[in-house]
Amino acid sequence: MPKKVEFPFEKARRITPEEVMAAETAIQEQFGINYSRVGRPPKNETEKYQAVSIRLHPQVIAWAKAEAEKRGVGYQTIINEALLKLSV
Repeated sequence: MPKKVEFPFEKARRITPEEVMAAETAIQEQFGINYSRVGRPPKNETEKYQAVSIRLHPQVIAWAKAEAEKRGVGYQTIINEALLKLSV
């Protein structure tokens, strides 16, 4: 049985964004496959959230998680909505 040869990753180069776009365009033209970007669309500056670290009482977290489960959203969304209501 032949010996397995590992790929020389240290010698490989990264593909540039231009090369990725060129490949996507070529595939789209040749096969008619339309690429859509995965993930959330980018937000503008007024919509971006700021990451913070905060300590909350366990009852607050339990309430937010229970409410989030009922509504099918994340518990941080519930906390954010509650704080927005207080700030207006």
